[in-house]
Amino acid sequence: MSEIPVPDTEDATGVFVEHRELLFGVVYNILGGVADTEDVLQETWLSWSRRGPDGIDNPRAYLVRIAVNHALQRRAVVNRRRETYVGPWLPEPLITDEESAGDPALRTESVSLAMLVVLESLSPLERAVFVLHEVFGYAHTEIAEIIDRKPAAVRQLAHRARAHVHARRPLYEAHPRVRREATERFVRAALGGDIAQLMEILAPDVTVWTDGGGSRRQALRPVHGRDKAARLLSGYARRGGTGHLELRYRRVNGDDAAVLFEHDSPYAVIVLDLTPEGDQVSNLFVVTNPDKLTHVLKEEA
Repeated sequence: MSEIPVPDTEDATGVFVEHRELLFGVVYNILGGVADTEDVLQETWLSWSRRGPDGIDNPRAYLVRIAVNHALQRRAVVNRRRETYVGPWLPEPLITDEESAGDPALRTESVSLAMLVVLESLSPLERAVFVLHEVFGYAHTEIAEIIDRKPAAVRQLAHRARAHVHARRPLYEAHPRVRREATERFVRAALGGDIAQLMEILAPDVTVWTDGGGSRRQALRPVHGRDKAARLLSGYARRGGTGHLELRYRRVNGDDAAVLFEHDSPYAVIVLDLTPEGDQVSNLFVVTNPDKLTHVLKEEA
């Protein structure tokens, strides 16, 4: 009787590590959370290590297929968890500063936090197709092999996803310099308690999303309208005025953002979504859930 070949673990590890950054980016953009992404990568590694690279012509494609299918299975777990989540749910912010270059988890393809919020409204398959095609440039025929669907079905999924996203996201993106100036102007007004300036920079139909996960004070629903948003943000102004919060500007999911620290621990990540003109805030995302701030590391002095 012939012996069953044992996979070369060292070789399998090297191949997996080589593609880990790509796998993290794909899975994170499908799930929106780091812990879930890490769990999926662990499942991908276990599947891969049992199989090994021998006889596989394209390990990259094989690994992406494993990771995407594990991520699609994980979506069911994420959706059940969301049913009991306290208040609005926002994706976990990722610092994408250059100083994070040593950590693949923080160096993924940059999809803005606002875009990730829109992607939450897609079906799992639509989201996977959108991420693979629009973000990572996979052809529809390649995606068909990854998710085990016919190319015609993938093209239909891609069309629906793209139409949905474009209906909710403007094609125009503000220049990074404009985003940075708007972020700084907003933070000065919000933390300084300058209501007049705050009312000027907030769009009339602005929406504020606050994700505290039930652990920190938050609005239990998105707050719509400039007047209500200004009243909500005045609470941050009072807290910031006590001197307990330290402000730093960082790049979060590829965009300039404000990060507040309290006693050397991350307290909040604030990300702005601007109007097409770039002069007012159309959406404001505030993440204060401590579980979602574990990857927000304070810059060393």
